[in-house]
Amino acid sequence: MIQVNVKCPHCGKSFMDEEIKIDGHPSVKLNIQWGGERGRLRLSSLYGSFNIDCQLPMPQGEVARFFCPHCNAELSGQRTCEQCNAPMIPLKFVEGGIVQICSRRGCKKHLIEFEDLKSELRAFYNKYSLFFKSR
Repeated sequence: MIQVNVKCPHCGKSFMDEEIKIDGHPSVKLNIQWGGERGRLRLSSLYGSFNIDCQLPMPQGEVARFFCPHCNAELSGQRTCEQCNAPMIPLKFVEGGIVQICSRRGCKKHLIEFEDLKSELRAFYNKYSLFFKSR
C-alpha cells in the first residue's frame, strides 16, 4: 500500500494529522456530519486501507457529508459511487491529482483521477516510484 498526502481542494491546507496515526502513518483528518451531528473522522492514509477513527456512532450504510477541518468548506464533487450511488468525496493530492472516496459508511469504492495526466502522473510516479519498482 502507498501512503497518500491530501489537502483541501478549497483552502489548500493539508488534511494530514501527524499526531494521530492509523496503520502506523499520519491519519487524514476530516469533519463529517450525519444525523444532525458533526464530528471528527480520521481515515488511514494508506491507499486501500479502510481503517478509520470516527467520533460519531454512524451505522454501516449511512451517508455522511464531509467538511474541511480548516476552512469548513463542504467537500463535494460531481461523481456518484458506481457501487452504491452515494456522493463521492474528492480529496486533492499534494503532488497533483485527486483521490475520491465514497461517502457511504462501509462502501469500499474509491478511485484516483488526474486532471493534467502527463504532469500529475509524473509527480505521482516520482513520489511513489519506490512502490512501483518493488513490485
